[in-house]
Amino acid sequence: AAAMILLAIPLTIYVGIYFFGDRKYYFISLLIILESMLPFALIFESRKPQARELVIIAVLCAIGIAGRAALFMLPGFKPVAALVILSGVAFGGETGFLVGAMSMLTSNVLFGQGPWTPFQMFAMGLIGFLAGVCFQKGLLRAGRAPLAIFGAVSVVLIYGGLMNPASAILYQPNLSWSVLKAYYLTGFPFDLVHAAATALFLWFGAEPMLEKLERVKRKYGLTEIP
Repeated sequence: AAAMILLAIPLTIYVGIYFFGDRKYYFISLLIILESMLPFALIFESRKPQARELVIIAVLCAIGIAGRAALFMLPGFKPVAALVILSGVAFGGETGFLVGAMSMLTSNVLFGQGPWTPFQMFAMGLIGFLAGVCFQKGLLRAGRAPLAIFGAVSVVLIYGGLMNPASAILYQPNLSWSVLKAYYLTGFPFDLVHAAATALFLWFGAEPMLEKLERVKRKYGLTEIP
């Protein structure tokens, strides 16, 4: 994982600048996102997860897809981030990352695939990964208020913080601070809606959902999931 992040990504940037004249930044940006995601997938796969664990992850992804599709008429008001955070808290950061990334990838079959998909996968997966890590380190408690606050802040800082500049990269041929500032300002209201929805879903659904996930872990012997 460290080799991928510290060697492959700088090498990709070097190739993009010095061999492509910094003109293929769409392609280079997509490669960087995929390289950032690969270590998480490799770490997860190296644990040789049980089939029952993969079924739980698939069900969580399906719930996230259904929730995003059910509220398609409300832009930004989606429960996906809340579910991803709960997945990370219940089953660990690796599972949280995969649930987030795969939920965005598969739900975009309905909402439309494009060069924005890897950015969405990485941003949502990172939220789930950080939720799991913070919970394991004791920095995040499994209560309604802590999870709601974490969800709102992470959606604004992580998801919005990555997707707003990603939109500028994808749609603006000439980047500048003024362009990035404009994208942040225009995207901030949508980030606030997304944050409010995430906090609302976590406030009302975190405790019952975590109780059910804990029962599943005990029933099927999944307590060893990090």
